[in-house]
Amino acid sequence: MLLCLAVIASGVALRQIDRIHFARRRPRAVGARELIALQRARANNVTPAFLLAGQWLQVTGWWLLAAHGPLAAAAAALGVAVQFRHLQELSHFAVHGVLARTGRANRLLAEVLAHLPLGLAPVAVRRRRHVRDHHPHATLAADPNLEELRDAGLRAGAGRARFALALLYPLTPRGIRTTVTTIAANVHGSPGRVAAIAAVLATAYLTGGPAALVYGVLVPRLLLYPQLAWCSLLAEHTWFDPEPRTGSPAWVEAGRCLRLYPRNRVLAALAAVTWLPYGDLYHYAHSAHPSVRWNYLPALERHLGHPHFTPSGLLWGSAPVVRRHRDALMPGPVAGTAAPVHPARAT
Repeated sequence: MLLCLAVIASGVALRQIDRIHFARRRPRAVGARELIALQRARANNVTPAFLLAGQWLQVTGWWLLAAHGPLAAAAAALGVAVQFRHLQELSHFAVHGVLARTGRANRLLAEVLAHLPLGLAPVAVRRRRHVRDHHPHATLAADPNLEELRDAGLRAGAGRARFALALLYPLTPRGIRTTVTTIAANVHGSPGRVAAIAAVLATAYLTGGPAALVYGVLVPRLLLYPQLAWCSLLAEHTWFDPEPRTGSPAWVEAGRCLRLYPRNRVLAALAAVTWLPYGDLYHYAHSAHPSVRWNYLPALERHLGHPHFTPSGLLWGSAPVVRRHRDALMPGPVAGTAAPVHPARAT
């Protein structure tokens, strides 16, 4: 047990090399131009490699822990799912070209240490889908993420049961089938991608036995990690009732983004180390300026301010995210009656 914890702690420590490198003399609140200049001056290809290696070292620690009984296996499943979520978000910043210094390093680190072992689509495909198709069209009909939400059942007029199931879509039989078929499609025709997944399965088994294979790979990859990523997607935008705006990127994104836990530091910190890692909590600042590395998004957010919707929670609290989504998908008011004022827009 002590060895497991030591390996996990070593992974956490290894990740701090990158954080400390980019944290030096970081301003508290400043615009994107100054932050991009600062991150370019500190950009390198070494500390990001330590960062990703630290994530996998933590995964190894959880694999070791999985063999220590049912409670340890359950903890390992959740711990690995969180690390997979972190790897997804790190590769997201690589897709934007700000994880490492060079484009080649961004592609190589994301592909070898995230996309290949997790069975994700090739980095080039994700870049096209995310950078070209999502960012300019967020919450619009052309946004592939909005299409994904609708395919899961989040459509206008959806009943309460269907809406509730859509919130847990990755855990439903249809959602699990989608996860499996997506992984299969991502690796189809590529022996290298199949070999990468086989290597992860074999390494997990050799590290922690059958428990690590089941609770350290299969359960987190097929169930828990997809649900964490799904919750993150739900909390990125006001998907179904964005405010149409024109003007600066910050002004446009303020009308279609949201910011969770703006006044609760404890919940914000918990989210940042679990399901909204590496800047995903600051999605508004990222959407306004996608070229800013996650280390500097808090400073950018303090410069920009908050978007128009700042819910206190995903499921609960004052005007939570899911309630807003539910209200937006409800049928409109009967003709001739006044439309209700959404709580998040009331002044």
